Amino acid sequence: MSQSPITTVPTGPTTTGSQQSESNTRTALVVLAHHRADSLSAHIARRAADRLTAAGYTIDFLDLHAENFDPRMTVADQPDWGDRDKRYSPGTEAHMRRLLTAEVVVVVFPVYWQSVPATLKGWIDSVWNYGFAYGRSKPRLAGKRILWLGLAGATAGDEILPGMQQLLEAQLSAGLAYYSGFADSRVGLLPDAEDQPQSLDAEGNLIIGEAISGDARIAHYAAFEATAEGFVDDFLAAQLVNA
Repeated sequence: MSQSPITTVPTGPTTTGSQQSESNTRTALVVLAHHRADSLSAHIARRAADRLTAAGYTIDFLDLHAENFDPRMTVADQPDWGDRDKRYSPGTEAHMRRLLTAEVVVVVFPVYWQSVPATLKGWIDSVWNYGFAYGRSKPRLAGKRILWLGLAGATAGDEILPGMQQLLEAQLSAGLAYYSGFADSRVGLLPDAEDQPQSLDAEGNLIIGEAISGDARIAHYAAFEATAEGFVDDFLAAQLVNA
């Protein structure tokens, strides 16, 4: 699904993977999986980074497309079931270090076919690899926390949303994060990402409504942004309670 461009993209303070390792502050890894810098996903990722910065985190902002991440699996990154200490490709090892350094992780992506985009799936396959994310009695990622923010074109009242939420939680929380030792994994599903309402009729046909504009559009995306920020705030508040 396409997403409506957002012309204003806040740019909160960020650090590179090498810079953040020199900081004594807590680090948050914000991962963006979208091919357009002006997308709504990119805007929400920046807003999440701003929220984390305000909470005292140093931000490592990982834009998979901007950093030319290649999602294709390679022989160098294929798991070796007989060697959990295998050295993977330099690029994958660098991503592993960034993930390992982060105390919390926020991943922002558009929902494609009730799942993640290919770029994000490839990042998971290569980086969350055997011997690193799993395959040890104590996973190296144990105790970390992660928030998945998925932007969906479906409208808030669409009957598909509960099933979409359930699928994403099964894939990303139960099947990935908790399996890899994370202490907390949450999926924040954000419907109404499109400026043209999308729904299915009784026969399964896609119905696309008229695009919102003017004040209605401004109000729509202000509410959308507030919902996303609410997911981040709740995620951070839960950490304070747990502490």
